[in-house]
Amino acid sequence: MTKRSGSCLCGQVKYELKGEPIRVGICHCANCRRESGSAFTFYAIWARDDFAASGETTLAHNGQRFCTRCSSHMFAYDEDEAEVQLGTLNDAPTKLVPTYELWVKRREPWLAPVPGAEQHWEDRHTRRTGDDSA
Repeated sequence: MTKRSGSCLCGQVKYELKGEPIRVGICHCANCRRESGSAFTFYAIWARDDFAASGETTLAHNGQRFCTRCSSHMFAYDEDEAEVQLGTLNDAPTKLVPTYELWVKRREPWLAPVPGAEQHWEDRHTRRTGDDSA
């Protein structure tokens, strides 16, 4: 079984993941851009039972968790799933490839679509229709 681990910048918060993710994506929405400080967020979803964390976090917007010491944003979880920011994994490259992109209407024009990934105009339930009315 594959095992992965990650941590915040200062190392106070650590997490471990078992197995493969349920899905891997990138998101170009305004919130993800602001949270990451970049053009998109690269993340994956694991079953909650395959995720374990230690260290002190604070709960913020949309269930996101941040280290109380260095403020690194690493993950969010509920009773069913854990969403992990893949840039916080200890080993890079991750070899995980996005299978979908969200909010492509906000993708930077210089950034090409991920080959083979589903393209969603907004959330996972809105596929691109070719017009801006979605």
